[in-house]
Amino acid sequence: MLLALDVGNTNVTTGLFRAGALLATRRAATDARATADELEVALEGLLRLDGFGLADLDSIALASVVPVVSAAVETIAARRERPLLVAGPGTVPLAIRVDRPGDVGADRLVNALAAGRLYGTPAVVVDFGTATTFDCVAADGAYVGGAIAPGLELGLEALTARTAKLPRIELRAPDRAIARDTVGAMQSGTIFGYQALASGLLERIRRELADANGVAPADVHAILTGGLSAAPWARGLDGIEAIDPELTLKGLAILHAEVRGGEPLELDLR
Repeated sequence: MLLALDVGNTNVTTGLFRAGALLATRRAATDARATADELEVALEGLLRLDGFGLADLDSIALASVVPVVSAAVETIAARRERPLLVAGPGTVPLAIRVDRPGDVGADRLVNALAAGRLYGTPAVVVDFGTATTFDCVAADGAYVGGAIAPGLELGLEALTARTAKLPRIELRAPDRAIARDTVGAMQSGTIFGYQALASGLLERIRRELADANGVAPADVHAILTGGLSAAPWARGLDGIEAIDPELTLKGLAILHAEVRGGEPLELDLR
């Protein structure tokens, strides 16, 4: 039994794997102030929702962008005497062809690994999370960089926090771009505007990656993942081949199998 942990700035997402099958996923808010004891209680509670516990685990795989939480997970793994694999530039089996490999987030590398193994290369992973990231995988499987934009919810929070009269709104696509009220106008600007940002940047990245690899843009796979990837409005993005909200968790399972097992794992994931 493998516990995959994807620790982001907003949420901690867990995935339970057995023999390549994803049994269950859960999500909790990230609390950078939580002690290792508090995090252990939280993880135990999430696992209990599906009839398991920390005692049932054989190992843990972690991708984290929150160092304090990473340290807490390391403490828990040591206390429970469970092997822990931490994803990063030194552990993910990819060539990393960027200026500062050590600066690339663990989740971005794990996404690149999963995209290449599950969907093929060259590929672009679009991750809708706290930030919106675009990560590129070359035809030979190397990670070659990408782009980072503020996440949709982050931008919306800034808009409502920095204005006196604009309200919090439901993230729902309106019927038309030209709205007749404030809520509709904000929904139009937020949803349609973000779709245009994501589609436009994806198109440009796809062309550049295609040129660099000597293929047609249509031959570059594009996968959408992240916490907002399952939202109805995300299905309207142009150029997306697949929507895979659990891509990072799957990448952690693949990483664990290849690093600890020494060979690719035949995953029942797609």
